[in-house]
Amino acid sequence: MFKGLGQFASLMKSAHEIQGRMKEMQETLRRLKIEATAGGGMVTVEMNGQQQVLNCHIEKSLFESGDREMIEDLVVAAVNGALEKVKQAAAEEMSKLAGGMDIPGLSDTLAQLGQAGPDGH
Repeated sequence: MFKGLGQFASLMKSAHEIQGRMKEMQETLRRLKIEATAGGGMVTVEMNGQQQVLNCHIEKSLFESGDREMIEDLVVAAVNGALEKVKQAAAEEMSKLAGGMDIPGLSDTLAQLGQAGPDGH
């Protein structure tokens, strides 16, 4: 009976440690800034590690071209590029923060995050 209590206490300690590390990771991701460009730098998107777009810059000459479809395509490409970089950076941060912790399935999940395509697959 007491053996089970020891295991439960150990599990609770691990859960508390995981919670603390997750808060730390969220703060790290919030501060992380990732930039991606499209169209040879004509469109630049900055995103944080929480996948929030912080800034979007479109060169004036692109607007002057009047090609709305090209602008739309380049914005989408830059956002998707930034999102891929954020996913990779987030997977790396999770790996660092989880270092040494034996969490079942964590390694597989991190590998999938780092390899996910633009649609998450």
